Amino acid sequence: MNRSLKKARSVGSEIVEALQNAVAYAKGDHTKGRAHRVLVPPRINVKQVRRKLGLSQNDFAEKFGISAATLRNWEQGRRQPDGPARVLLTIIDREPAAVQRVLLSR
Repeated sequence: MNRSLKKARSVGSEIVEALQNAVAYAKGDHTKGRAHRVLVPPRINVKQVRRKLGLSQNDFAEKFGISAATLRNWEQGRRQPDGPARVLLTIIDREPAAVQRVLLSR
């Protein structure tokens, strides 16, 4: 058996095992698999994130797929980013290049 086929079977077996563990965990068997809690920051300083990258509001909005009007509302305190937006902004703050790689790899 060639090496790439062995690797594919190994990866496939790991995926199947992980799915079985997830199902068992969901059914209450906490001896299989692990659950991770994601800590979403309750607030984020959007203007600080944008300024850290040295971008204008329009450039930041375009680069990360956010409405410029929404970005202005966040920065001016008229609205607060919801949970998923706070997660995205946190990732942009910590790993902007990773976000760009993902968004540009369509």
